[in-house]
Amino acid sequence: MEDKSTVVIFLDEDQAPIAEFISPVNFELDTRKMVDGKHTLKIISKDPSGKEGLRIIPFEVKNGPAIAIEGMTENSVVDGVVPLMINAYGKGDQKRFLITGSETPQSVPAWIWILLIGFSGWATYYLIRYFGSGHA
Repeated sequence: MEDKSTVVIFLDEDQAPIAEFISPVNFELDTRKMVDGKHTLKIISKDPSGKEGLRIIPFEVKNGPAIAIEGMTENSVVDGVVPLMINAYGKGDQKRFLITGSETPQSVPAWIWILLIGFSGWATYYLIRYFGSGHA
């Protein structure tokens, strides 16, 4: 039997590995037990002659409810009173889709208001011209 490389997996800055295997390996990282935020997966491999390889993979966990906000974006410069619309909704689990609260309500975009006001102004002008010229 030929010698194989060993693989040791670390999470964040933990000194103890979360797993140690003989390669090749299939591994499932359960993020449901991790806090939301940025994390680092560090994988160290050692071949039979003792040489080591290192791979660091940064990733972000978002298991908690999603948060949608309207009225402010990241790095906004604001002053005074800022009206915000905030919605938070969970994804449910992997087996069933949670539909209640999963759609974020949004206000009507400004361009629709401008289009509506422009059309109303044009219609009013047309009606005044039509009825003012004696066609009625």
